[in-house]
Amino acid sequence: MHFPVNIPIGSAAIPVHFVCETLAYFLGYRYYAYLRKNTQDQISANNRLVIFIGAAFGAFLGSHIVGVLENLTLLSHFNLIYFMGNKTIVGGMLGGLIGVELTKKRIGVTVSSGDLMVYPLILAMIIGRTGCFLAGLEDGTYGIASNLPWAINFGDGIRRHPTNLYEILFWLMLWISLSLVERKHEFANGARFKVFMASYLIFRLLVEFIKPAYFFGFGLSVIQLVCIGGILYYYKVFLYPSKLIKTYA
Repeated sequence: MHFPVNIPIGSAAIPVHFVCETLAYFLGYRYYAYLRKNTQDQISANNRLVIFIGAAFGAFLGSHIVGVLENLTLLSHFNLIYFMGNKTIVGGMLGGLIGVELTKKRIGVTVSSGDLMVYPLILAMIIGRTGCFLAGLEDGTYGIASNLPWAINFGDGIRRHPTNLYEILFWLMLWISLSLVERKHEFANGARFKVFMASYLIFRLLVEFIKPAYFFGFGLSVIQLVCIGGILYYYKVFLYPSKLIKTYA
């Protein structure tokens, strides 16, 4: 396979990464709309819209701020173009979380708004990371050099960890695990989203060790520090796992 993978259209070509990213948004939203239509949502349509706006604003800021801080040696090149050109999913997720919580507090919503988004987000992430993989080196989500049998040459002659494929596998396993749990139990309010976030933060904390990144002298990167902050925020998921399941009096 030749990277990056593009779709030829006459003398031009459309990057498959762009197609996958567009499909991720479209199919993720359609899946969410389907679930909301077939679920008794405790949040009104108007409040959902306001929460979405808060999430989008927080995700935009968080994604780009953490993206810019990923490599501190390049901060001297900071400008608007550099800011817009650097983003990361971890920053987007945690920024979106902050945006949602602040918005919900403002409009007085106390029930979870994230539970309904978990499966649509997983679907969107799988499609999006497929695009990242097919983009090869251009996307910057590849891993460090490796001699493992499944290591992949993305076009520079170096066989690397396909960390984007690792992430797709992670999302599939999480989707299956959540589905299996929900066959026998019912998650407490907000628990599904907490498991979703905590699981991904742990995965990213670990997988960053096999990705080329700027590491501080103590052995961690900016993204890993952000992940640790998020994990600490969700500490109750690990200390009190039994509270994730709804109990009936």
